[in-house]
Amino acid sequence: MAGTVVWLRDDLRISDNPALFAAARSGDDVVVCYLLDEESPGIRPLGGASRWWLHHSLVALGRELAELGVPLTLRRGAAAEVIPVLVAETQADTVLWNRRYGLPERNVDAGIKAWCGEHGISAHSFQANLLFEPWAVTSGSGDPYRVFTPFWRACMDRQPPRAPLEAPASLRGGTPPLSDELEYWALLPFSPDWAQGLRVTWTPGEDGAHRRLDNFLEERATGYRTKRDLPATEGTSRLSPHLRFGEISPFQVWHAAQERRDAAVSEDLRVFGSELGWREFCWQLLYFNPELATKNYRPEFDAFAWESSTRSELKAWQEGRTGYPLVDAGMRQMEETGWMHNRVRMVTGSFLIKNLLIDWRVGEQWFWDYLVDADTASNAANWQWVAGSGADASPYFRVFNPVTQSRKFDPEGKYLLRFVPELADAENIHEPWNGPSGDYPAPVVDLKESRERALAAFKALRDS
Repeated sequence: MAGTVVWLRDDLRISDNPALFAAARSGDDVVVCYLLDEESPGIRPLGGASRWWLHHSLVALGRELAELGVPLTLRRGAAAEVIPVLVAETQADTVLWNRRYGLPERNVDAGIKAWCGEHGISAHSFQANLLFEPWAVTSGSGDPYRVFTPFWRACMDRQPPRAPLEAPASLRGGTPPLSDELEYWALLPFSPDWAQGLRVTWTPGEDGAHRRLDNFLEERATGYRTKRDLPATEGTSRLSPHLRFGEISPFQVWHAAQERRDAAVSEDLRVFGSELGWREFCWQLLYFNPELATKNYRPEFDAFAWESSTRSELKAWQEGRTGYPLVDAGMRQMEETGWMHNRVRMVTGSFLIKNLLIDWRVGEQWFWDYLVDADTASNAANWQWVAGSGADASPYFRVFNPVTQSRKFDPEGKYLLRFVPELADAENIHEPWNGPSGDYPAPVVDLKESRERALAAFKALRDS
């Protein structure tokens, strides 16, 4: 009997998994393998919060696969070394996977496909994790889009995203190969165990993803247009980490939203759909600009005069002790839960880049380590958007004022008090320096002066 290896990566789900679906239909003995590859050239190792999520997602996936009749095989190492060994061990004649879009990952996959061809092994890849292939949506001149709105309009002018695939009812499993023990990968934190907040906030895995989607569509979709900007309100879907690890596909999210899109929530779900579109746009940016996390998309920013802010200022930002409540609440939310509200991400990013004049790459790396939803496309593209160095970017002269933002979007201070409880004794929760503020720190910089400094630096770049 022929054998098929299904090589999983950022697609840790059973339903709407094209590679797994094809393997089930083949009638072959199936081996499902997750390979933790942090050794192939250019592959970026996961951050701490993502490693925590991966551990629990693999546990959930292992249970689901066992119910289908096959174990989850775990291997670790460079794909060019591990996959050929696995193919030899299982005597497989087919290897299937779902596509990835970062350049290092594409190089790895191309290498495996070439090896398979040289050794008479059939290799096939599938579209699974993006609604539209990055190379398929280009401008009239054939170039990738630099602005989101025409990009998403072009996507919407194409054929609608395909319908999700059903989960296999069962899989034919032969003699399973040896598997690593997940605990030996040491993905979970210890000494100290900083993940308690993550444990109470999230349920990694496919079931958790679908429960979160159902809850959003049934209870929180109405009013999404406005509620998504309110950090004290459960107004967003919080699907981002589930999408990042592929526990749910964008096709499933898209079609579930379309089915729910009646007159009462039509505009809300149109806006929600555009958020999926922004994710697609970020991946197209990365596909055509592989160094998005380390290199300015706009090369003129290479000459920007980043200032060496004091180590104490950077440390205050990292620890949520800047003296600006909204910035500090966001940074503490991320440390506690592995997630930060999107509007607050913009504010904290703007503060680091423009008020402290610290290179956006410092923030991108910090978020990479602390966010459960950090991926190579969205994390980098969003930081460059805030910096003004990216595609369709916020202009550099737009400096988010954390006081104005908290007054507008958290007027009662509920979000601020949730994560900065020492503000309970402050007379002015949005500007605690204007009165007694207990143990809350004084501002590390003056907003007006630091804004003027940033605008002067931008003017110098523009005039150079």
